[in-house]
Amino acid sequence: MIRRTAALLALLLVAACTGGGDGTSAAPSDDVVGDIVIASGLDVTGKSGIRQQLIDAWNDRQAKAGTGFKATLVELTGSADEQRSQLLGALQSGSATYDVVNLDVTWVPEFAESGLVRKLPDGLLDDDVIDSVADTARWDGKVYAAPFNSDVGLLYYRRDHLKAAGLEQTELTGDLTWKKLLGVIDSLGGNEPEGYEKGWTTQLGPYEGRTVGAVEAFASAVPDLELTDERGEYTGDAETLERGIRELRERTRTPYILRDAYDSNEAASMADFAAGRTTFLRHWPYAYGTLHQTLDENQLGVVPLPGKAVLGGQNLAVTQASPRAGKAMELIEFLTGEESERCLLDAGFAATRESAYSDDTVDCTAAATPAPSATGERPDDMPREAGRPAYARATLLPALQQAVQRPRTALYGAFTQTVIAQLDPLFTDDPPPEEELAKKLHTALKKALPG
Repeated sequence: MIRRTAALLALLLVAACTGGGDGTSAAPSDDVVGDIVIASGLDVTGKSGIRQQLIDAWNDRQAKAGTGFKATLVELTGSADEQRSQLLGALQSGSATYDVVNLDVTWVPEFAESGLVRKLPDGLLDDDVIDSVADTARWDGKVYAAPFNSDVGLLYYRRDHLKAAGLEQTELTGDLTWKKLLGVIDSLGGNEPEGYEKGWTTQLGPYEGRTVGAVEAFASAVPDLELTDERGEYTGDAETLERGIRELRERTRTPYILRDAYDSNEAASMADFAAGRTTFLRHWPYAYGTLHQTLDENQLGVVPLPGKAVLGGQNLAVTQASPRAGKAMELIEFLTGEESERCLLDAGFAATRESAYSDDTVDCTAAATPAPSATGERPDDMPREAGRPAYARATLLPALQQAVQRPRTALYGAFTQTVIAQLDPLFTDDPPPEEELAKKLHTALKKALPG
């Protein structure tokens, strides 16, 4: 599956391996034989999820080849901000012996700038990696990570709600705009189904979800939005921010959005939507499989998010302190290779390689296969086409290709905390004018991101 191992290891200044690139090559001479420890957030595909299955598959190959190496997954608990703090503290103090870290795409500049992860070969990001996704692994023109699984904002909708309201069009398409969406919500009129409260919900609680929602609105309102330059320094202005805040305010006005969205996260917003409290939901790709556990194809639909959608996901990096960087690089190649990415897609993640979506010769069997149920069926009710989630090729892949990144800066933690705090008044019963909010946000960002 992996054909680039020897060249990549040579560029890492370790001895080249003699194997065929399947992750079972002999250890480079300066690698310390032992456990390769991977630190990561929780796997949304559940206990013994696809990430662990892929690691198990790699370990099986190491055992058969007698290399003496084994990969061990350590899952970090808490919110994304808490996981980031745990990783930073562990790597800076040397209190944890992590060889590979699974970084949120927004953390790559910070960890690279701090010298906590190694520069990797440029060839790691080959032409099969989706362009927008590949960009998340770079900082200052260099490659510091390999895209593992991606993410992008999507719009889920209740077909049964649209039908109950008597709408002629119950199958939405990719040309949906926010103006059209709010018009559909208006047209629901007095024919809403039982339990319905508002048109849509999302994640606007005081955490990263609020920043994501803001950036999606800002980027939709301001074409080619750039709030930071290539060095990560702040380049925005109050006028630009005001346009973005006005767009965010329009989307989140009381007639349209569920009030609980102002304090909601991924789990709560999904539960509200599944319960029928709203007709629309902004969420991530993994919700496709989760929602299909309670809703069928006649009830649930999904399209690209109107306007701009934010790119998310996680990237694998080799720590600077790892004593087995060469073998860690082999592991990363395996976990991010063509077949592994197809496995991730089949399990519900957004794959980072185009071949996972479009090449029917690439399948999951050689890397790992999601465990079947007792009846021999797949352990989910997700609609599928050729084994993939049914929406993967026509909806998910284009959404990833067109997604926008959050501002790239080594001070992203300061950026997001500033946005979260300064936008808090917008989600109250008496929000201040957009101009006032924009001026305060602009001043705060100038302090948070010197430039």
